[in-house]
Amino acid sequence: MPPPSARSRRRAAEATSTPRGARLARRLASHRLDAWGFPYGSELNETVTLVVAELAANAVTHGRVPGRDFHLSLTLTAARDLVRVEVTDTRDGGLSETWACAPEDAEAETGRGLRLVSCLVNRLSVGPREGGGPGKTVRAEWEIS
Repeated sequence: MPPPSARSRRRAAEATSTPRGARLARRLASHRLDAWGFPYGSELNETVTLVVAELAANAVTHGRVPGRDFHLSLTLTAARDLVRVEVTDTRDGGLSETWACAPEDAEAETGRGLRLVSCLVNRLSVGPREGGGPGKTVRAEWEIS
């Protein structure tokens, strides 16, 4: 078996589809990144935490199905060159597969979250929930140089 530093690291958790669940997902992400060597206050920790906060808030606000939780997954590759965040909710559809950084309506009070996220990550995608069942997974990735 390879030494721990040569394996990908992954942390996954279920959270209630409530504002408290979204807050806990954000805290979990920041704590896990710190444990992986990306300290609190570092650019990567702050950016990933911000993105987790937005994706979790979207899962709670727009992807919520009563009685169903959302799923958060954080992965750091073995080479420590990529961080991936996946947030899965139980509501199908509702997202485009592409986002532009500029809002469609500059005067709108909502609708900027995923546009801002798309500007902060290297890749942002949405796809069906793995393993079948209802829902979708939003993935965000950062290449670490």
